Amino acid sequence: MPALRSSFTLRLCALLGTVFMLTWSAHPALAGEFTVTDEKSDMEISEVSRIYMDGKLASVFKLDDATRHKTVRIVTPQGRLDHIYTLCGEITIRTTDGRVETHEVSSSGILHNPDGHHFDALGSDGFKDFFLLDQQAPEASERIPGRGEACSAPIS
Repeated sequence: MPALRSSFTLRLCALLGTVFMLTWSAHPALAGEFTVTDEKSDMEISEVSRIYMDGKLASVFKLDDATRHKTVRIVTPQGRLDHIYTLCGEITIRTTDGRVETHEVSSSGILHNPDGHHFDALGSDGFKDFFLLDQQAPEASERIPGRGEACSAPIS
């Protein structure tokens, strides 16, 4: 019987190894992660924006008076140090003279080895320019001037 048990044990180990390899190869290895925080400013009425990483939707921010900020964790795939991001969406603000304006968010940039960093989603130029910035390590992100690549419409 010991030879039968030994043969069974070897086959079981081989089967488990095969299952592990198939499961592992079906899911890309993950290199790391970083976080992004978006916060509603006092001028903002509402914001709905999306972050795309390397062309794939990574997260959605929906901010208003009930939800003034949100932090998300974004996982990065193994094998890349630089990642292209695009911020898309709409921000509705109340101007100082009381008018309501909606601004389209469409900006892109590059994150350099973002793993372990914390980025803030920031706006400038009267809510017309949007970008990610790690205030402790500004060199970790780079803005691409002008409007970002085409943003696809959200699917709900």
